[in-house]
Formats: sequence, C-alpha cells, structure tokens
Amino acid sequence: MSEPSANRAYSKLDFLRLMLLSREGDRREGILLRQSKGWFQVSGMGHEALGSVAYLLREDDYIFPYYRDRALMLARGLSNYELALAYLAKAESSSGGRQMPGHYSSRAHNVFSVCTPTGGSLLPACGTAWAMKMDGKDSVCVASVGDAAARQGEFFEAVAFALQEKLPVVFVVEDNKYGISTPTAKFLPFHLEMLSDEHVVKVDARHPDRVMDAFGPAIDRARRGDGPTVIWADLDRLSSHTSSDDHRIYRDLAEIEEMALRDPIRLLAEELILAGELDQETWQAIQDEVVASVDQDYLRAEKQPDPSASTVLDHSYGTVNPSPAPPIEPTDRTTMVQAMNTTFRAALEANRKVVFFGQDIEDPKGGVFGLTKGLSESFPHQVFNSPLAEATIMGVAVGMSAYGWLPVFELQFVDFMAPGWNQITTNMSTLRWRSNGDWKCPMVIYTPYGAYLPGGSLWHSQANESYLLHTPGLKVAVPSTPQDAAGLIWSAIHGDDPHFVLIPKHVFRKPVAISQVEAVPFGSARIVREGTDVTLVTFGNCVELAEEAAAKSSASIEVIDLRSLQPIDYDTITKSVEKTGRLVVLHEDNITCGVGQAVIAEMTRIPERWNLFLSPPQLVARPDVHIGYNPIFEYAALPDLGNVLEAIATVME
Repeated sequence: MSEPSANRAYSKLDFLRLMLLSREGDRREGILLRQSKGWFQVSGMGHEALGSVAYLLREDDYIFPYYRDRALMLARGLSNYELALAYLAKAESSSGGRQMPGHYSSRAHNVFSVCTPTGGSLLPACGTAWAMKMDGKDSVCVASVGDAAARQGEFFEAVAFALQEKLPVVFVVEDNKYGISTPTAKFLPFHLEMLSDEHVVKVDARHPDRVMDAFGPAIDRARRGDGPTVIWADLDRLSSHTSSDDHRIYRDLAEIEEMALRDPIRLLAEELILAGELDQETWQAIQDEVVASVDQDYLRAEKQPDPSASTVLDHSYGTVNPSPAPPIEPTDRTTMVQAMNTTFRAALEANRKVVFFGQDIEDPKGGVFGLTKGLSESFPHQVFNSPLAEATIMGVAVGMSAYGWLPVFELQFVDFMAPGWNQITTNMSTLRWRSNGDWKCPMVIYTPYGAYLPGGSLWHSQANESYLLHTPGLKVAVPSTPQDAAGLIWSAIHGDDPHFVLIPKHVFRKPVAISQVEAVPFGSARIVREGTDVTLVTFGNCVELAEEAAAKSSASIEVIDLRSLQPIDYDTITKSVEKTGRLVVLHEDNITCGVGQAVIAEMTRIPERWNLFLSPPQLVARPDVHIGYNPIFEYAALPDLGNVLEAIATVME
C-alpha cells in the first residue's frame, strides 16, 4: 500500500473525528439555511469514508474532487473554517464568494476548482496527469464524480485517454445509487459491462479500511507508470440531493432507515467501541467538542466581510505584459501557413513545456493544412496526434495548463468546437474568475476558420467567432496577414489567458511580403488603408474584400483590420470615426449577435461617440443562414463587393 504523507499519519480514532467534523459541518449548514443564512447547501453525508484516500497521497499529488467530497477536503488539509467561509460566500473564501458551496478549490493543496457540470473535471485531470508523466514525476491525480456522471461522454473520453497514454490517474465513481431522484443502476457502464474488469475495482466505501485497501494498489499502479484505475465506490447518500431537494418524495422511509444503519460514522464508532479503543463517554465528549468547534467556525465566518460589488470584474483576465515581436524575418514572399510554422518551431525550441496536440498534426501529414509540417519529426516529445475527440483536446489543455505547461493545441476546424464546448465554457473560460485568481489556464487554441473557399459546406466554412466572444475569460483574434498570424500567436504564447487564434482559410496560403516585423498585441487594430470619408472596419477573410471595395469606391475609405476581437481596439475605431464621421462594419459571420452589431452598438451607445456620426452606421454580414455545399449557396450567403459598396453609398448619402 502507498505510504501516506509524512505529516498525515493515519489513526482510526482521528479519522472518526474528521468524519464527524465533516458531518457536523453539513448539519450546521442545513440549520443555517433554514435560518436564511445562506442560499444553497450540498451535503457529503454518507461519503465521508472516502476522505481516507487523502492519507495515501503526497503533497505533490492532485485531487479533482466531487462536490460531496467534504471529508476528503478536510483530510487533505482544508480547514472547516475555510469551508464555512465558502458556505457563506465570504470575500475570504476560496472563490471570493463566486462559487456555490461544495465547489472546493485550493491551489496550495493541489485541489482543482470544482465545476458544477458533472464529470467536467475528468479531462482536465488527464491533462494534469499527462504533464506529470512528461515531467518524469511519479505524482498522481485522483478525480472523483458521482455515479450519474459516469454516463457523460467526457467520462468515457477521459478513461479512454488515460488508458491510451497510461496516465497516473485514479478515477473514483461515487455510486450512491441516485442522480438527484433518478435511480442510476440501469444507467451505469459497470452494469452494462462497458468497462473491462481489468481496470475497474469495486469497493464498499462505507469503511476507511476497505477504501484504503482498494485505493492503495491503484495509487501504487499509477505511480509505477502502469496506468489508470477506475474505483467504483459503493456507498449511500444519506441526505437529499441538495437543500433544494427532499428525498422523502422519491425514497421509501424504510430505505432511508436502512441506509442509516450503514452510516460510515456509525460503523467506525461501533467498531472502535467493540474493540475497546473507544467508550461511550469519550465518544460523546468527542461529539460535543466537534459540535462546539463547528459552531465557533461558522459564527466566526459569519462575521467576515462579504465580497465587494466593485470587485466583480477582478480576475476576469490575467496580467497583460508587453508583446514580443514574432520570431520571423522580413521576406519578399511568405504565407500565413509558413509564418505560423516558423513561429511554432521557435516556441518548441524555446520551451520544452510547450506541447502541441491535435488531429493529424504529426508528420508526415503535419496537419490537414500543413500548419505543423516537420514539427513532430524535430520535436517528437512535444508534438502529438490527438484522438478524434474535441472535448479531450480542450479538457486536456485545461489540466495541462493549470499544472504549469503550455498547450498550443489545434482544432482541425473551428466548426468542430461544439464537442469541446463544455470544456471551453465550463473550465477554460471560468477557471481564473471562479477561483478568485487562485487557478489559471493560459494556452493557445488555433484553428482554421471561415468561408470564401468553395466546397466546405456547413461544418468546414463557418465563421462563428461570436460564440467565443460571448464567453467571458477568453481572448480571440483573427489575423489576415502572415505577420499578424505569427505576431498574435507569439503574443498568445507569452500571454496569461486562454487564447483562440482563428486562421482564415481563404487567405492563409496567399503569398505576401513582410517588410517589417513588429509585435502584435491583442487589442491592437491595424490601419490597412487611410481615408477621410468612411471608416470600414473588418477582419480576417473580409480584409481582402474591404480593400477591393476601398479601391473601387469614389469615396475615401479608411480600412481598419481589427485583428483582435477580444479585446477590440475601440480607440483606433473612434479616432478614425472622428475623422470620417461614417462607419461600415464588414464580417462573414451571420448578422445576429455578431461582431458588427457589437461594434456598432458600442460606438453609438456612448454620447461622445454618437455625436461623431454624420449618418447611421451600416453592417455588412451574412444573413442568418448556413453555408451550403454548392458554391452558389455559399456566395449567395456571404458578403460581396456589391454589398460593401452599397453600404458605403448609404453612409455617404
């Protein structure tokens, strides 16, 4: 069995006290909720024996917990007072009042921040475990979920990836038989015989001895490099699902009474009393002491300050440092693909913790567009093919980055981000904010993007940047030149946030000259062409169309390439409109809730900007329709030269 941490000596009596501390915290929160001192409570009653897993772990191991793992958190080193602060959503709590109770987090104890979507932490656990393995360490990750979450697609992706790479991770399915009110027996992959018995260990998790006997070999296996184990922990949820639920509605009273006989605290206390290691008087004294201690913790926490409304935007994004110039040279002829490949190579050479991961990116293919050509041959320990599983790509990036590595991961097409959307919105974009800055996951996700390239149809031609822009915590850019592609990627690699760089396919093989190499920070637009009559704002594929319209218009057009869409450089737009008094915004995404509507709204909602306009701003964009396979449909939907010239004529009237 694995050796516990040197400062975590295990004794049954001490662990009984810890389980009782967990239980009393749950009970106290229930009382406070009924007193309207709090808004929500989720209980770990019945799951306490799993806390003994902490005694098998070292300080350098990571835990990706489940919201019923209160006892595990106490055993890991979090204090009951800290949990009281979290229940009351105080400013000093782990999330600064941003997370619900039970959503544990502690960077100091390597406890990854819990997300509410069930099973959402499993793929990040794989990312951290993969980084541990590449670090050459024998650290392990323990990742736990409720039984209902074992039917999430990400559960299967995580187990598959961990088995594929023989990752040092132990998955724990806490089977309390219910997904809120729904019995889960017929849903579980174990009952459906979907998982090999070789990798699954079942344990009656109502007693710490049995828990440690099951987990010890699994943790040893992970440390040896022999891969993951799935622990199927059979236990009881002794309470309702949450404070918003009443299990008496869907559970028989006899079932509830029978579960109470299997209460892990009761079982261990009776064992110690029977063995003569504890007497009733001492046991009662321990209970009285714990009750008083918990009472003091919550009274103290209740007096602590609430978060200030003025801090709501804090930790939305990381520190912005000056952007370095990209590692490319002036040249008479290059393409976006070549400039990106050069930049990628420089990043891999500079930092061994830069990792590339994506479908078909290894040589000889080097990506479906050749963006990573030659990289896996030169850096075989840093460039890897991924499975056809976008959630795995996004989730592994989160865990690897949170551990301290730098993912530069590829989505083969931005159109395929939907299967990875849970990780993008659940973890990637929220981690820093929801942990009050305690955790972060800086990374680069690059992906081919856009239309104006016939034959792509619905899922190879979308320009759907607005989904990403609506998600706080992400930074997004769309370059239109080789230098900007290299510069934005280089800035993202040196940044402190999750960055998406969308690569417009129509122009990324267009050969152009680079006369001067400069830094390209996010939030910095580029004036492509100066003019005095109309400000034409665009980005990506549409820069080419904007330049053509400017050349053919009788008006003097100032063309601005936004380059960065989050953040947007409104200062450059405003200065241009101060000169022209007119604004046209052009993009290939559909109209509703697109960048153009956002820019026009932002430019007209502020009185000082509104007063600059000589005519109503115009938007040129794709109607709210999909891209069809036949080029007739594609070009019927996309903005064209006539649309842009018509908008220019309208603002000039």
